[in-house]
Amino acid sequence: MTYRGARHGHPAAPAGVEYTDGILLVDKPSGPTSHDVVHRIRRRFGFRKVGHGGTLDPQATGLLVILVGRTTKLSSRFLTSDKSYEGAMCLGVATDSQDAQGQVVATRDFAGVTRAQVEAGMARRTGDILQIPPMVSAKKVEGVPLYKRARRGQVLEREAKPVHVYEFTLTAFAPPRVAFRLRCSKGTYVRTLCADIGEELGCGAHLAELRRTRSGDYTLADALPLDALLEMNLDGLLTHMIPLREVAAALRPGPR
Repeated sequence: MTYRGARHGHPAAPAGVEYTDGILLVDKPSGPTSHDVVHRIRRRFGFRKVGHGGTLDPQATGLLVILVGRTTKLSSRFLTSDKSYEGAMCLGVATDSQDAQGQVVATRDFAGVTRAQVEAGMARRTGDILQIPPMVSAKKVEGVPLYKRARRGQVLEREAKPVHVYEFTLTAFAPPRVAFRLRCSKGTYVRTLCADIGEELGCGAHLAELRRTRSGDYTLADALPLDALLEMNLDGLLTHMIPLREVAAALRPGPR
């Protein structure tokens, strides 16, 4: 889907809608936070309002939906959408953050772990489940992100939250690496799924890599790498922006 704004002879936007109101589908690289991506796009193109439709951890890559202009008002609709991922866990090593960026807290033997055991652990975490948010996370308690409290050495009681896992499938078993495909509801901590399976198996585990392939109705196949977007001029960027009117129509309930 493409859209050109009112500048330089492009078709005018609907009344009350700016030609830069829309979404961008970005393939986020490993390293920057979701906020970093928002900041880079805002600074590069001078947009006043930029947000995103669901956080990706710095280590994670893949689809990040960037909301521009008045589309930021729809952020809650994107944040609550289902997400799909491809990833891998590493058996035998547990970290304080439950992913590869954390400090190693335990190393255990994984030699006896079988494919069937891992698949059974995934099956037990499919459907409606309760998850305890990790201490190293952006979830706020009394207005303070948990990761800031973790840096101070604090460990707080966290309330288990309901989430739904539609699919959790093992796609490759080559210990210590176990690859998987996952489709889940908003608020699901993929690294916690991996860590919990590791604890259940007695060997520990952490999330080694993660790539988001879908967010709601939007897929990674339609996204462009962040660096490629940042190299464009504004007119070039707008050819890849999905306008607000199309976004709103897609979010509207009922037959399309």
